[in-house]
Amino acid sequence: MIFDPLYFILIGPFFILGLLAQFWVSGAFRAGQNQRTSLSGFEVARRILDQEGLNNVRIEEIPGEALADHYDPSERVLRLSSAVYHGRNASAVGVAAHEAGHALQHAQQYAPLVVRNIAVPAAGLGSSIGIWMFILGMIFGSATLAWVGIILFSAVVFFQLVNLPVEFNASSRAKYELANMGVFSDAALSSVRTVLTAAAMTYVAATLQAIMTLVYLFMRTQESQE
Repeated sequence: MIFDPLYFILIGPFFILGLLAQFWVSGAFRAGQNQRTSLSGFEVARRILDQEGLNNVRIEEIPGEALADHYDPSERVLRLSSAVYHGRNASAVGVAAHEAGHALQHAQQYAPLVVRNIAVPAAGLGSSIGIWMFILGMIFGSATLAWVGIILFSAVVFFQLVNLPVEFNASSRAKYELANMGVFSDAALSSVRTVLTAAAMTYVAATLQAIMTLVYLFMRTQESQE
């Protein structure tokens, strides 16, 4: 696949978009760290959770790089990297508020999040096996194997599509909660918006890559049957 010109034509532009989005989010995060805030990422997340009655949701510090932060619905725990957990800056509070937004979605049974969580096993199977099934189908001239690979990879596309409203909604909740606290400057809130917008673009790029990969698999399978 990686040596196929059609693959580069279809997926290449969105792969580049993904790289640009990653550079943007990294740069925005670093810039946001220069906007100091009175509250840390942990304090912001705890305040958001508590005022929504989610006192039972724990917040844990995890080692590793910033932007590895996540909410674990199975254990009802929000895990923040050290830079976000302790950081008193716009980037830290923005990321922490975003992850707290996922906890609010979980508590309120936000429909796209429910669907996304159900789709996780199928998406994992599709991403790990789908492409290989397709490749084996092409190697051995088996349309059945190729179509099985396409069906499995379709779960990845479905997951990515459902994930978009989940991430955008969590960012909207974060912006709303931070603005309502009334303790952050306009400059800090502006930096938060930039960080969250840049992060959202990484999800958009990943979704477009998945869609175009599925298109590529479909085109190649159809071509092999002609």
